[in-house]
Amino acid sequence: MRILVTGGAGFIGGHLAESFLEDGHDVTVLDNFEPFYAEGIKRHTLDVHREVADRGNSAYRFVEGDVRDPETVRAVVADADVVVHQAAQAGVRESVANPRKVTDINVSGTVNLLEASKEMDVKRVILASSSSVYGKPRSLPYEEDHPTEPVSPYGVTKLTQEHMARVYTELHDLSTVCLRYFTVYGPRMRPNMAISNFVSRCLNGEPPVIYGDGQQTRDFTYVADVVDANRTLLESDAADGDVLNVGSSDNISIQELAETVRDQLAPELEIVYESAREADAEHTHASVEKAGELIGYEPSRTIAEGVGEFIEWYQANREWYEPLVRES
Repeated sequence: MRILVTGGAGFIGGHLAESFLEDGHDVTVLDNFEPFYAEGIKRHTLDVHREVADRGNSAYRFVEGDVRDPETVRAVVADADVVVHQAAQAGVRESVANPRKVTDINVSGTVNLLEASKEMDVKRVILASSSSVYGKPRSLPYEEDHPTEPVSPYGVTKLTQEHMARVYTELHDLSTVCLRYFTVYGPRMRPNMAISNFVSRCLNGEPPVIYGDGQQTRDFTYVADVVDANRTLLESDAADGDVLNVGSSDNISIQELAETVRDQLAPELEIVYESAREADAEHTHASVEKAGELIGYEPSRTIAEGVGEFIEWYQANREWYEPLVRES
């Protein structure tokens, strides 16, 4: 199969492209190296892709380009059977500071992709959405029919992506599926996330910093589970035109997360508290029953198990990864 992964040099997209190559698919990665965090992590990911492709029989191509450019998008979609759309301007706080930019990338870029996919008769478009579409919880865990009232521009753009995908399915018979990710973590994760920050600080004798009182809760999803959901959807049409939660069905308070990392790496450190950050959700918790029923999705790790694996990976890759975390 020929697969286009937009945002494929990034954290989640990078793992998806790597997995597709390992499975023997031909992969094109489109990425513009948006400087939201250290570019070196993305460069390392592209090196991993090339190594995997060289070991097997897969064709691999990297295209440096932007989803906001319709001609670039048309050119890469033309060679694809399936499009896995991960490209986005990430970051809730970034969206508060730069709502126009986030809207342009996340909404206009997605329309470019859907238009090209419609014209090129792509088999399926799998889009990365986010738990940010839900906003303030009326009930937990979130089921897919929970009201969607996002509290940040980022969440609004992700919800708009979902509606655009639905419209293209209904009007143009384009097969689309939107996956609502819940705080994904794992090897090569973005350095400005809570888990990577806690690990980095503790390994360097610095106290973990919590923004707020630490009672916020998160459903953290190990990246391998996100990969499994996307791999299934390469072939399955069971969720066409629909949205699915992809989470761990578990959640943990930020306080407990910080203590878990601290106690494993530097139990002598005291946790530091700073003011809560604007537009951050208070609680997230995914119901994954629908994904289980439609595509057989099942989380593979508890949060505690996944965090332990990430700490082991971080220590094994500390030489190249930590300087990039520290500069971010």
